[in-house]
This record gives sequence, structure tokens and C-alpha cells, in this order.
Amino acid sequence: MNRVRLIIFNAALGPLDYRVPEGMDVGPGSVVIAPLGPRQIVGIVWDEGRLPGDTVPDARLRPILGVLPVPPLKPELRRLIEWTADYYCASLASVARMVLSSGGALKGPATMTEYRLSGGMPERMTPKRELAIAALEGEQATMRELADISGVSEGVLRGLVNQGVLEPVVVDCDRPYEKARADFDQPDLSAEQGEVAGRLVQAMRDGGFAPFLLDGVTGSGKTETYFEAIAEALRNNRQTLVLLPEIALTEAFLRRFENRFGAAPIVWHSSLKSTERRRAWRAIASGEAQVVVGARSALFLPYARLGLIVVDEAHEISFKQDDGVRYNARDVAVMRARFEKIPAILASATPALESLQMAESGIYERLVLPSRFGGASLPHIETVNLTEEPPEKGRWLAPRLARELFARLERKEQSLLFLNRRGYAPLTLCRHCGYRFQCPNCSAWLVEHRLSHRLACHHCGHETATPDRCPECGEPDCLVACGPGVERIADEVAEIMPEARVAVATSDTLNSPEKAAAFVAMAEAGEIDVIVGTQLVTKGFHFPELTLVGVVDADLGLEGGDLRAAERTYQQVAQVAGRAGRGAKPGEVLIQTRHPDAAVIAALAAGDRDAFYAAETEARRHAGAPPFGRWGAIIVSSEDEPEAREAANRIGAIRPNLPDVQILGPAPAPMALLRGRYRYRLLLNARRSAELQNVIRDWLGALSFPQGVRVSVDIDPYSFV
Repeated sequence: MNRVRLIIFNAALGPLDYRVPEGMDVGPGSVVIAPLGPRQIVGIVWDEGRLPGDTVPDARLRPILGVLPVPPLKPELRRLIEWTADYYCASLASVARMVLSSGGALKGPATMTEYRLSGGMPERMTPKRELAIAALEGEQATMRELADISGVSEGVLRGLVNQGVLEPVVVDCDRPYEKARADFDQPDLSAEQGEVAGRLVQAMRDGGFAPFLLDGVTGSGKTETYFEAIAEALRNNRQTLVLLPEIALTEAFLRRFENRFGAAPIVWHSSLKSTERRRAWRAIASGEAQVVVGARSALFLPYARLGLIVVDEAHEISFKQDDGVRYNARDVAVMRARFEKIPAILASATPALESLQMAESGIYERLVLPSRFGGASLPHIETVNLTEEPPEKGRWLAPRLARELFARLERKEQSLLFLNRRGYAPLTLCRHCGYRFQCPNCSAWLVEHRLSHRLACHHCGHETATPDRCPECGEPDCLVACGPGVERIADEVAEIMPEARVAVATSDTLNSPEKAAAFVAMAEAGEIDVIVGTQLVTKGFHFPELTLVGVVDADLGLEGGDLRAAERTYQQVAQVAGRAGRGAKPGEVLIQTRHPDAAVIAALAAGDRDAFYAAETEARRHAGAPPFGRWGAIIVSSEDEPEAREAANRIGAIRPNLPDVQILGPAPAPMALLRGRYRYRLLLNARRSAELQNVIRDWLGALSFPQGVRVSVDIDPYSFV
């Protein structure tokens, strides 16, 4: 009797046993179709003996219906799925689902119909047809994609097909990608870069697991050094994965990559069309894909010959997923490299304290690039004490910062103003009755966005038009914006410097790779004088003419209950400061603050990273916080507040009493209402010796909850709202 156990994508059911029909070739990792009740489901055959579950009698087993035409998941990937599920207290099914993230890719080879201009003209020209023909010159895509490109309806385009103006073209969905070449354009590396690159290339040649912390100041050329390791992977026909924290960074990276290797890498992120995801997934699984550049989800793709993993800007918190499987891609990347027995490179100018500690203990090999490439110097940094040099009434830029902006404009140099707050103002209220606009779904104020004339919640996405009068008292022209966002700062710059060309750079304005590429092109062409941006502009961008960075409110990140606030503030401000003076001209950074003596601000002003990290390390050691202790969180939520409170209290009532685990709560979460769900939290602080995951599993496993209650676990949390 040939039987197998499958992971199916229903965490509530767990693994299920099936019979393998005679003559069907099924082994561990095979992706199969199996019956479940009246439905057909996708499952993954797992290794014998590795999944718990009751043994079903042979006579009751239903047969597998078929094997899908994709390569079996490799043992290394199956071990990664198991480790991720175990470490982050998630189900195997929810982790495995991330591997099979393109349903279309599982159906095997296929063709599709695209359309392009034939060169003919319609019998009758209309304004919309004329618009479409002009917009589609040189384009070939599906009907829906052409409609997006041209801005006309699919009905208009189908009329052009009937007239012979657009002609159909049958294309292979799995058509090959252009090949990158290791030696297309050899770079001119500095001596420091050459030494670091040589070590990375040697690790590629030696083979085996080798984790590196590539610690280089901003502008030191970290990318060029790890490009040499990618070149070595190409020479050996091995695949490379490069993880980036933001899709807005991909366009600039793709251009640098193409200049070095003669072809663009394969891109993977949430904005891809389904046909692009299918093509990329199958190329990765077959081994045809050479280099993949992607967001954190690219980490779980089924690479056939993975040889190198790079995590760029490895300190970024966007590598931590805050819903579903709450994993940290930085840490999972190192574990994947360990299972695959390949090098992993964590690159950053401001590494996470955990990564520095791993290097200090000898687990990671630290490679240092201490100076900028090409003789460029690090910027000069000063603080502006807002209690002594306050802005004018109704303004947010201190006079000294305003003067420096004028000076840069006169010298035809660029400036960057950083404020990590989207929109125009974080709070809008009525000056007549005091009414505040609050999100109906979250414990958050609605943020005014004047560019779109909307009030928006940045947590759930709720939006409403900005009203003409107060909805509470009905008074017209009484709404007041409180506090600054980037749009308000941009308005201030336009008011005091009307001749300046100002660009707002946030996830609202650069919400696609194409818009990010257009912004970069304008900045590099000198068509922007002042950039006003959020954390999006703190990383990855290289503008040689940018010589001034102004941090509008350095204290903002130190507010609230973030247990990593000091480290995060240091990283953000140091990264944005690193945008200044990257070319031949020296750079200057002005940090506006009301607390210039705060340890993190003083360290930034002094340029003394080591002193800050040493002080932060001692504070963490004293508190038993990561990397010297472990954090975990249990989040309880329900659409019914009493139900959520009752469930949280039940969890708290049977908390384990352990000497090496401290449990705080339950208490209402700082964001007590999020997306229509009431939330309670428990925070665990454990010693390194504690088996934190087992403690949580045993604790929660003894309880059951009503259907409306969700209980989620966050190991190594980064968000404390």
C-alpha cells in the first residue's frame, strides 16, 4: 500500500493522508491535486515521519488525482518551511502557501494572446481611438494592460481589433529572459572595495554556509562589492536572490544591475501582474532565472540552484511582516542560506543591533567599508535646538535651515527635507467645537492629504472627502490642520522659495516602480531643487548634486511605546544624512530637535556610531532585551470588544509561572481598535535560555476560543501598536 501525507492549505485541518494510485510517480516535495470532500485541492507531499497526525486506515484513504507539472520542492526548502513555522509559531500550511504564490504557474506550459499596432488605420477616427493609437506605439501587451497604458476602455480597443488596427500575437507565457553576463562591465573598485569583494568571491568559490555582515558607511559602494559575488554565482550557473526593503528602490537598482551585467534581473513583488508572476515563478523553479530582485516574499520561492542570498538595507523594519506569518526576512534569509549551504550577505550602513552582536560573537563575518567611494567625504552634521532657534509662527523650518535652503538654491544644488509623516497634517479639528476627525475603524486620527483632497487613515486605508463644514456643529470654514506632514512642509518651501521646484517623495506619490523611476530621473536631471520626503528617501538613492539634508523633527521617532525607538531613530536619521554630499561637493546635515542632549541625537551630531551602539547595547543587556533576551507578543482581537477582553483575560488567567519568562498584560493595545477589530496584547520578555515558542504553544494549546476571536503570536516583534 503506497500512502503519503500532504500539507494542504487549510491550517484548521492539518496534514491529511492519501493513497498514491499505482503507476503515479510521487515523492517528497511533489505538488499534487487531491480530493477534499466534493472539492479538489492543491497539496504538497511531505517527508515520511516528519508530520504529526493520526494514522488513517488504508481502506479509508482517497487517491491522489494527479501531479502538477512543476519541480518537487527541494529538501532544503521543505526544512526552511518547517523551521519558519516552528520558530514563528505559524502553521506549516500558511508558510507553504507562500512558496506556491502563483496559482497560474502550477498549470504547466501555456500561451497567451497579446496585441500590438498593425500599422493600419481605422475607417472612422474618433478622439479615443486617436488617443489609443498614439499611446500604444511600440507597445505589446494583453487587452487589459493596453487599456491601462492607453487610458481608454477595452471596448474601444476591441473596436480597433475588429478594424485590423490592433493585431493579435500568440506568445509563450514562459518565454526566456535575457541573460546576464558576469563580465559585461568590469567596475573600477577601490582598494577597500577590492579586498571586501575578494573575500565574498572566495566564499562563493569555497562553497558552504557563510554569513557576512557587510558594514559600510553610506556611499561606500557596498552594492558594487556584492555585485562581484553575484558575478561569481553567474560564472558557476548558480542563482542569486537580492532582497530589497521597498519596491520603490527596485528601479534604481535594476538600472545599476543592467549597467553592470548587461541585462535586467527578474523582479518579484506584490505589484506584478499575474502573468509576470507566473513567468517569473516558473523561471525560478526551472533554474532559468539567474538573479531575482524582490521584496521579502521572494525569499520563499522554489529556487532550483540557489547559490547566494543578499539582503540590502538589512536593518530595515519593512523586512518584518506584521500579519499572516509574522516572519523577519533578514533572519529567515540567513536560515535559508544555512539550509542551502551557501553564503548570505547582510548589507547596511546602520546594521541592526542583533546583527552587530552576531558579528561580535563570531557567528557572522564582518566586512567593513569605512570610507566613501571616490574620495567623497561624509557630511558635516549639526543640530538646530528648536527651543533656542524656533521657527517663525505658523512655520516648521528654523531660520538657519531656511537660510541654507536659499543658499543651495542660489548655487543650483539640491536639498532634501526629511519628515517621517505622510500627508499634510496628522490631525484636523474644528476650531469652533473642538471636534476631531477620527477613523471609524481604528484608534487613529484621520490624516489630511491636500494633494488628493482626502482625509485618510494610514492604518486601515479608510478615506473620506475633506468636508466644507464641521460634521459635529455644522460651522463652515472652521477646520484647522494641526502639526506638519510632508505636504505642509512642501507648501512652506513653496511659500518662502516660490522659484524652487519642489517634489514630495512618499509611498503615496511614489506608489509604483514607474513613478519612482520618473522621480529619480527628474532628480538626476536637475529638475528638482528641494525634495520633501518620508523614510522612503532615506535609503538607496544617490543624487550627486544633493548637498543639504534637513531633518525637520528628529524627536518624532522617539515618541510612543516603541521599544526599539532609539535604534530606529538613529538608523533613519543616519541613513537620510547619508544622502548628502555623495558626489564631489561636500554635504551638510541640519537636525532640528528640542532634545539635542538626548543620547541618540548627540551621537548623530558627533558622528559617533560606535558610542551610540555601545550605550544601546548596555541598555538592552540590562533590560534583558534582544539580542540578550527574547521578546514575544500575543495579540487577541475580535469585532466585539467584550469578547476580545474576555479572551485576553482567559489567556492571562492561566499564564505559566516560569523563572526565565516575564509576562506583561493583558492590556488594551496602543492601537486598541484596528481595521474594525478590538485588540489586546500580552508581551513576553524571556531569557535566551527559555524555549519561548514551546512555552507559548503549550500555554495557548490548552485553550479554545469563539469563532470571532483571533489569537496571533509575534516572535521578535518590531511593532508594538
